[in-house]
Amino acid sequence: MDSHAVGHVGSGIQDTPRGVVRDLLERHDRTTGLYWRAVAAFGLLTVLGIVGFVMRVLDGVDDRSLWGYYAATFAFILTTAQAAPMVAIAPRLAKAHWRRPISRAAEMWSITGIVGLLIFIPMLWILPSLEDGRRTLWFFDPTDPDFAGVPVSSPHLWATAAILGLVALGIALLWVSSLPDFAAMRDNLTGWRQRWASRLALGWRGTSGQWNMLYHRLGILGALYFMMLVFVHFLISVDFLMALVPGWIDALYPATHAANALQAAAATMLLTMFFLRQFGGYKDYIGLDQFWGLGKLMFALSLLWFWFWFSSFIVLWYGKRPNEQAALELLMVGPYLPIFFVTFITVFVVPLFTMIWNPLRKSIWGPTIIAASVLIGTFFDRIRLYVAAYSVPGIGEPLIDKHELELEAVEKMNAVLPGLPDVFIIVGGISAVILAYLIASRIIPLVNIWEQRELLLYKVHKPFHKTEVLVLGKKD
Repeated sequence: MDSHAVGHVGSGIQDTPRGVVRDLLERHDRTTGLYWRAVAAFGLLTVLGIVGFVMRVLDGVDDRSLWGYYAATFAFILTTAQAAPMVAIAPRLAKAHWRRPISRAAEMWSITGIVGLLIFIPMLWILPSLEDGRRTLWFFDPTDPDFAGVPVSSPHLWATAAILGLVALGIALLWVSSLPDFAAMRDNLTGWRQRWASRLALGWRGTSGQWNMLYHRLGILGALYFMMLVFVHFLISVDFLMALVPGWIDALYPATHAANALQAAAATMLLTMFFLRQFGGYKDYIGLDQFWGLGKLMFALSLLWFWFWFSSFIVLWYGKRPNEQAALELLMVGPYLPIFFVTFITVFVVPLFTMIWNPLRKSIWGPTIIAASVLIGTFFDRIRLYVAAYSVPGIGEPLIDKHELELEAVEKMNAVLPGLPDVFIIVGGISAVILAYLIASRIIPLVNIWEQRELLLYKVHKPFHKTEVLVLGKKD
């Protein structure tokens, strides 16, 4: 096994518990000029996004077609950054050692859920309530007296509560995982970091009861985060996407929306690992095994992307009902066909025909470049879906019947191109997420200290013929 993957074999000071703590705290406490330049750059781009949002507000919130790129930006953040903690949750449940150096970096993405929540709030005003005649896939009619007690804005309320729950669970997961590291910072650092760590550690002393609590809480919070992530994707894909296209009824698509997030999460973390290794000073911790392990997972999820897409496509294509033909024309083979081609190639074809080669998959640059391809495809996929859905005229406007979209009408539609405010919003929204991550990295160590110390208990070097091999034990 590659030495970097299991705690920097042969580096002396780092092979003792005290050496691991001292080394990682020194790296965490070190701030370079490159870091501050990155903070300044992404901060300025975030301001640019705020300017773009103000420009869009001045254009008005009544014309939903103007907000398609805004919705696509939110969906992209939900699909990538807020799904990235799954890279820590799933391998931890499987007791995989290779994920130890990157588990904290994955959990740190949960902080960016605050940015996603702020971006989501204006979407509640953009999307009209059911009382105003908005189409819905929920099984009740607000005009029916039998449903008089049901709040007409109930889908808005449920979606907001679900996203709040997702953000809260993510922050709780990060905080519980960081308790032993806060205690290490409290006992070894000075200045503002020591004061903050002392408050956040909540009296952590490393007793047997505290460690049992930690392991159990991480399992519970991880499982709840996964369930809430799927639930949020279900609500967003139903109320803020599918319901906007008359006649688009696909029982599988909410699950597809969530499955796409798992693939994007792996790609997000591969790029995160690359930047932490190349520019963050963690080359001794993040090595070949992390890229290899996560690359294999992303390859499997890329195949799963095709399965979900084809399962939905074949039902709509084979059924050939007028509303199904119109939905396919709008989302796939009509004005957004070029974007669909880009998505299909970058999200499925590129991983399929590249990551089947062991030399490419078992490398640093190979999975990183393919991950960039997947993220580009995911971004275009969200534009294809959300911009198209938000461009459909509302009820009472030409085309419309409440539940039918005419194929002839779709064929006359053109793709909605981004304006200057849209470009500002896209750049600013993504930059705000990265800025939040950079700021959080100054407070919480990017490599999990206690898990690196724990790894020392599970590894031993043994002679094997004329060489020496590293043997790893399994927890439990």
